[in-house]
Amino acid sequence: MLRSVTIKNTLRCIKPQHALNTSFKFYSSTSIKKFENIPDANDDSHTGQFVNTVSEPYTVTTYARPKLVLTHGKGSYIYDLEDRKYIDFTAGIAVTCLGHSNEAITEILQDQSTKLLHCSNLYYNLPAGELANKLVNKTKEFDGLHDASRVFLCNSGTEANEAAMKFARKYGKSHGGDSKTEFITFENSFHGRSMGALSITPNPKYQAPFAPLIPGVNIAKPNDIESVKNLISKDKTCAVIIEPIQGEGGVNTIDESFLIELRKLCDENNVLLIYDEIQCGLGRSGKLWAHSHLPKEAHPDIVTMAKALGNGFPIGATMITEKVENVLSVGDHGTTYGGNPLGARIGSYVVDEIANEEFLNKVNEKSDRFLKKLNKIAETHPEKILKVKGKGLLLGLQFKENVEINKIVVCCRENGLLVITAGMNTIRLVPALNIPNEVIDEGLNILEHCINKNL
Repeated sequence: MLRSVTIKNTLRCIKPQHALNTSFKFYSSTSIKKFENIPDANDDSHTGQFVNTVSEPYTVTTYARPKLVLTHGKGSYIYDLEDRKYIDFTAGIAVTCLGHSNEAITEILQDQSTKLLHCSNLYYNLPAGELANKLVNKTKEFDGLHDASRVFLCNSGTEANEAAMKFARKYGKSHGGDSKTEFITFENSFHGRSMGALSITPNPKYQAPFAPLIPGVNIAKPNDIESVKNLISKDKTCAVIIEPIQGEGGVNTIDESFLIELRKLCDENNVLLIYDEIQCGLGRSGKLWAHSHLPKEAHPDIVTMAKALGNGFPIGATMITEKVENVLSVGDHGTTYGGNPLGARIGSYVVDEIANEEFLNKVNEKSDRFLKKLNKIAETHPEKILKVKGKGLLLGLQFKENVEINKIVVCCRENGLLVITAGMNTIRLVPALNIPNEVIDEGLNILEHCINKNL
């Protein structure tokens, strides 16, 4: 009892003081540039007290985080416990695609919570069926998986990839016997942190502490079809998994010609092709799916998704073709929370908003706005910046190895902009898909200032 009282008292004393007026000040490129560098909160601040006494001592070690406690957001702005206002170019790692505190989603949350939150998968529910139907039909309508057939609803991207791996194993064994169980993955890929998904994420930093992982995973080189030919086997390989645009690995767009050849190679060896579109899908690339940019000859057998599908509510999905469905039996896979009515209703709303030509056109217009400025920044620092990468609103600015990009990230945060990094020494920009143009400009001015200051 004493502990709960202590925590309540601590929380009471560290509420943000709005009178402090600690919002960042920054100005558009049409006015005199002035930036106010405000360091991260210290141990004596409200934030420091919360982190050091309430959160950190009771939270399992995972991420290395700055002393920044986010409390609320609206649109493409987010606020912390010190009442500082930030432009958000992270969107919760490409999750809040329609912005923070989206009013329509808030209404859905409130309405559905008065009806039905959970009923398990022992029974059907209306929102889950509607979402599965919508995902299949909208995907076909918007040039995605042309023979999409069924959807498995789950709770995260990792779970979506675990389902894909299980379906692929079942397919392999059904068509090639017990030895057809191996996977091919690619350098710089990221597919999740559970034991199965981690096994196909070939990053020694992530894998080494938890080895041995599942056997039979082979690593090929992106955009190098010969490296795949050297590994694929009709008798042993059940699936190849790849991100059409690698997010965590460095914002690397995979060549269309390579994906066409990869599809052909999988067909020749009766191997399933899995596209992980957890980060690059659902409008992020400027089309509904990253593979919507590709001809049918490069379409996969399985597509995994999550992140944007719930705009912050945990939900994931695995979409399959009929040839995959044909090997599945009752009891092969399941989930307690997957397809819950609340998550499914939110997912349906998100799909309706994004699967819209006008919305996607605006994503591409905003992408052009980003690219124009990013290319200008890169041209100003050719000795430090290698290139601008990505597609749509999954963009990266890759620096040479000797540049400490974390200094730029910290500088941006201290001047009111949140950005994140990716592999290959890349600053990654993944804002809400509906970010206003004036917010893009404000954020890019801060980014330019911090790059100039730290190079």
